[in-house]
Amino acid sequence: MTPEELAHLRRARDLMDREYARPLDVPAMARAALMSTSHFARQFKAAYGETPYNYLMTRRIERAKALLRRGDMSVTDVCMAVGCTSLGSFSTRFTELVGESPSAYRARDHSVSAAVPSCWVKHADRPSRFREARP
Repeated sequence: MTPEELAHLRRARDLMDREYARPLDVPAMARAALMSTSHFARQFKAAYGETPYNYLMTRRIERAKALLRRGDMSVTDVCMAVGCTSLGSFSTRFTELVGESPSAYRARDHSVSAAVPSCWVKHADRPSRFREARP
């Protein structure tokens, strides 16, 4: 992969990081990377180890966790706020990545992490498809 291709892929990844709540699909991400859809999907997975859709959903779940920790929004409101349109799909993916349902996560006591800087909580508690979810 050339440095130019990596720069284009970073542009698409930055778009997902910044605009996660917006309706994004692989063709839109590929346009941001100045690549065809199939080439973009292959190159993104080669560079980052996961598909563009999985990366986007991980960003959305990561943001959802932060909103649920606040406790002032319903699970449905959080689902819509992070760009998901199906509560069922959101709950399934959340449970798959986090290891508990969004409702259970929201109900859990998060005061222990309140004293920890949010940047560290975000890093340590980042959802991942590549590690086992906590019991």
